[in-house]
Amino acid sequence: MSAPLTLSGLFIYPVKSLGGYAVPEAEVTARGLRHDRRWLLVDERNRFMTQRQQPELALLAVAPAYNGFLISHRQRPDLLPLFIPFEATPDRTLFVTVWDDILWAWRGTPEADEWLAEALGRPCRLVYMSDMVRRDVEPELNPEGQLVSFADGYPFLLAGEAALADLNTRLAEPVSMNRFRPNLVFEGGAAYEDDGWEQFQIGELPFRAVRGCGRCVLTTIDQDTAQKSPVGDPLRTLATYRKAENSTLFGQNVTGPGHGRLRVGDAVTVLSRK
Repeated sequence: MSAPLTLSGLFIYPVKSLGGYAVPEAEVTARGLRHDRRWLLVDERNRFMTQRQQPELALLAVAPAYNGFLISHRQRPDLLPLFIPFEATPDRTLFVTVWDDILWAWRGTPEADEWLAEALGRPCRLVYMSDMVRRDVEPELNPEGQLVSFADGYPFLLAGEAALADLNTRLAEPVSMNRFRPNLVFEGGAAYEDDGWEQFQIGELPFRAVRGCGRCVLTTIDQDTAQKSPVGDPLRTLATYRKAENSTLFGQNVTGPGHGRLRVGDAVTVLSRK
């Protein structure tokens, strides 16, 4: 008999493409875990910044603080940590671009912009997604009308520990789960068994696995050093056996119930399969 499926990790990334942190429990909202990817860095053209083009974003670590979080630079002890509240104030707004979406957002403070520009060595702005902003999950795969934050496309990303263990048997140097930036990590079951999931529960909350997550160059970036992996990196290795329709897959894009609470240790129950 296979081991029962259990939620073994919950992760929040307050600023898209910066570091994240583990939490023992989290509130589920209409856009994913509360506080997940509600902040975003944009460049001079107000276009979103990610590690795909700026791997040095990995050097900005994020830690929880009272009513907000602290950003620190992993290699710049001269920079005192920057405190950011979980929510911005609606003093100033601007339009920003995330993939093909043009959204309005609230500006952070000039002091935060200055700190981040110094840390990254380039101009940038920090912006926040208000609850009044509507950004939908892919319409053709979203009959429920689910919303998403500044995440790439879905409110949750699910990954299995067995899948990472399998990948690491194929690599010269093992990698950590933080390369894949999941919100929900489960243990138990076979590697990649979530490929076949459709409806499932975590605790008493219902979720839907919509489609496999196509991975990008971000998986090749060490989240502690911002250095790219050499030949034989996770992405190239995954592509040798996890390729489908021009995507290299690891984990599942998931929609959820819109409200509730999750805790590490909750049982994961598969209700239907694709």
